[in-house]
Amino acid sequence: MSDPLEALEATDPEIADVIRREIERQNTTIQLIASENFTSLAVMAAQGTVLTNKYSEGYPAKRYYGGNFVIDDAEELARDRACELFGADHANVQPHSGATANMAAYFALLDPGDTVMGMPLDQGGHLTHGAPPNFSAKLFNFVGYGLDNTTELLDYEAMARTARECKPKMIVAGATAYPRIIDFEAFRTVADEVGALLMVDAAHIAGLIAGGAHPSPVPHADVVTFTTHKTLRGPRAGAIVCREQYAAAIDKSVFPGLQGGPLMHVIAAKAVAFKEALLPSFRDYAAQIVRNASALADALTAEGFRIVSGGTDNHLMLVDLRPFGVTGKVAQEALDQAGITTNKNTIPNDPEKPFVTSGLRLGTASVTTAGMGEPEMVEIAALIARVLRAPADVAVAREVKDAAARLCSKFTPYPELV
Repeated sequence: MSDPLEALEATDPEIADVIRREIERQNTTIQLIASENFTSLAVMAAQGTVLTNKYSEGYPAKRYYGGNFVIDDAEELARDRACELFGADHANVQPHSGATANMAAYFALLDPGDTVMGMPLDQGGHLTHGAPPNFSAKLFNFVGYGLDNTTELLDYEAMARTARECKPKMIVAGATAYPRIIDFEAFRTVADEVGALLMVDAAHIAGLIAGGAHPSPVPHADVVTFTTHKTLRGPRAGAIVCREQYAAAIDKSVFPGLQGGPLMHVIAAKAVAFKEALLPSFRDYAAQIVRNASALADALTAEGFRIVSGGTDNHLMLVDLRPFGVTGKVAQEALDQAGITTNKNTIPNDPEKPFVTSGLRLGTASVTTAGMGEPEMVEIAALIARVLRAPADVAVAREVKDAAARLCSKFTPYPELV
């Protein structure tokens, strides 16, 4: 069958229709969600294979089931490539997500009730960095650190003072909505001063690190967790790299501590993504992501938006919508109707509730994968501004959606799947 969906069409036409419509959505609308990307066809090909059939509890050469002598090679390739990519001593490629990777790191190195420092959600951190509804806050004593109220940059001096006061067993560096370079060496200095472990959650910036567009935390951190999608452009999953002294504890925490059988088809797809990220072209790609983000932030500023912290050093930016008089919820919904996919996001000290927000979080990984450059970022900023100046105008939404489709027709992520 020339069309990979033909077999599915015969068995389940409803799901086949969902997939076809999603291909069309991704090919014809502008994707600006910072935690998303377009995987290569090779990554998708590896993920959709007979490797999904194999049960592989344990680790290569130490499985609880027979018949793993072939599939072990996929996990070994993924582990070896992850270590090479990040310059790490050890890699565990079995976590199903970034959240479970973080959980595994915590359980490997902490005891329930231990004090941990992390970046709260309203400062740009992740749920697993101590948000009250999350397991991290329920099981550990999280103490927050955050941004300088004036500059909206990480306040390293305040972080150090907090560490001296609370004496954490671990400091978690990394964020889900912070647009600037993170000084991992500064975190290491503080961790050493107070006798804490340093864990870095590099979920968002893993691809930028791999491509040399962001400083690496690996020389400074005891453990680094990351997702394999986002800027790394792999399958939706997680991984961990660490120093050799923590390898056994991390492995035991992932299995049998948290997970049973690993998803071997996803691990194979991770191996493909790591191989792609080791290519010289990936360094060019990572650099272009950053250039595009800077160009988009500058163009949005010119349109009258306020960019949190005044700009971006990585793949994402936080847009303060208050100058336009709209909330993040209204903006997200209006832009969706106009063919521009974004996500509402809190800004520092946001007066709105998390489900409303005063901002948008925008990222340039997907549009860069599609082949767009700085000129297209200027065009996208103009389209965003046009929609948000009249968010309820159906005619404007229709015109912008047509313009977005014309732009995407020149930069189609999956022309082979049309």
